[in-house]
Amino acid sequence: MDGQENEQQEGRSDVAPKAGRTRRFALRGPTDGRRRWRALRATGVTLAVLAVALAGVMIGALAGGRVSTDIGPFQADLTVAPALTGSTTVDVPPLGALLLDSHDGPTHLTVELGALDQGRTEALLDDPASLSQASRTAVDDVREGVMRLGLRTAASTVLVTLVLALLVFRDTRRAAWAGGLALAVTAVSLGTAASTLRPQAIEEPRYEGLLVNAPAIVGDARRIANDYTRYAEQLQHIVGNVSQLYTTVSALPVYEPDPDTTRVLHISDMHLNPAAWQLIRTVVEQFNIDVVVDTGDITDWGSEPEASYVGAIGLLQKPYVFIRGNHDSGRTAAAVARQRNAIVLDNNTTTVAGLTIAGIGDPRFTPDKSTSPAGSGLTRETADQLIDTGDKLAATVRSSPRPVNIGLVHDPASAGPLAGTTPLVLAGHTHRRDVSKLPQAPGQSPTLLMVQGSSGGAGLRGLEGEQPTPLSMSVLYFDDENKLLQAYDDITVGGTGQAQVNLQRHIVEDPKAGAPAPVTPTPTR
Repeated sequence: MDGQENEQQEGRSDVAPKAGRTRRFALRGPTDGRRRWRALRATGVTLAVLAVALAGVMIGALAGGRVSTDIGPFQADLTVAPALTGSTTVDVPPLGALLLDSHDGPTHLTVELGALDQGRTEALLDDPASLSQASRTAVDDVREGVMRLGLRTAASTVLVTLVLALLVFRDTRRAAWAGGLALAVTAVSLGTAASTLRPQAIEEPRYEGLLVNAPAIVGDARRIANDYTRYAEQLQHIVGNVSQLYTTVSALPVYEPDPDTTRVLHISDMHLNPAAWQLIRTVVEQFNIDVVVDTGDITDWGSEPEASYVGAIGLLQKPYVFIRGNHDSGRTAAAVARQRNAIVLDNNTTTVAGLTIAGIGDPRFTPDKSTSPAGSGLTRETADQLIDTGDKLAATVRSSPRPVNIGLVHDPASAGPLAGTTPLVLAGHTHRRDVSKLPQAPGQSPTLLMVQGSSGGAGLRGLEGEQPTPLSMSVLYFDDENKLLQAYDDITVGGTGQAQVNLQRHIVEDPKAGAPAPVTPTPTR
């Protein structure tokens, strides 16, 4: 019995510890699982808060990181956006952009220069002292704009993050944590950019768009900047002098235009010079212009960014007849055609203000680094190409149901085939004003060829020489009955940095015979 009891006790003792260990394991297991679950949950919540904060920073910066500010006479838009590396882009429509390695940190600043404010610009030009002061305060304008941009961006990121966190978590404490984290991320990013700012980066920019060729185009930037400063200081004298031209012309006793006289302004080769538009508008208003004729090279590279330059055409509020030059692309022609008062001719005719005009675009597209005519080269192959273009337009003129009063070509080398088909041919391209007669066959009517200089002073290249290229344009007077040239005024404005304005009137004594001019042979095959 005792043995059996001992065996039973031993058996119970063997069983009891196992049962006890099993109970202890059962109590410990759920506790550890809950701890691990809580840790995982906390980690998930932290990651979720972080993700919401980063998303809020991204969305807030993109949505609210923008301010407008005045930088001198310019209206500028400043924007900041998250980026992998810190940098600054200065957009200068339509020329392109400057890329600056200006700071470190995950922020990218964009400065987009908008249009000039006309009132502020005129005020600055009227007072050279104000112009100098505006140059000095431009840095302060940028600094003030950047500070407002930083505050606005921080407020926007925090607000967007709070709203986003409340929508995701529906918990004010977590939303507060996300908002605080967003503020910290934004402050650190902007603080890093501010503390690592490199002002000297402006001296070593990278270029995009048309400005890729800026160093080759403008040459010595400091000399050109000095020339342009002198030009800005004297711009009010230029405008004032041009405004007096109409009074001067009216006082000339030699030729008094009839009230029914049709007045045509011939311009060419503006090459993106913004100053040209102000001069053109003044002449259009003062001389009562009926039609503006542009014989091409309104741009330099024919690119999409340059399309904004032609928007000034609509401000003239007069018919604007245009043909492509060798620096104008199909996109340029399309941008001009979108202007409500523009007519683009390409081997066709139009009748405007009683004049029938035929025109054709240049067959070449040579947006090279130079706007000079030599840049296109007049090889035998090029001459044949230009003569073919003249032949096409001559055929169009001959087939026109109405007599053509004016023919338009860009390069005067295309004018030869038009001899005898129309009394007047207008051209450009050479950047030199010239008047001549085309060689005529026996029995042909005379044809006058008028080549215009550069109405934009050949753009920025006009600053490269010792003497700046003058801005040239001509006012042509046609009688109402026969639509023949009666007289023309050559207007020349001293190039950039000069304020001299000259006007020379030419009278056509016998309109049917044309203006007296030497006969100049044109290229032949």
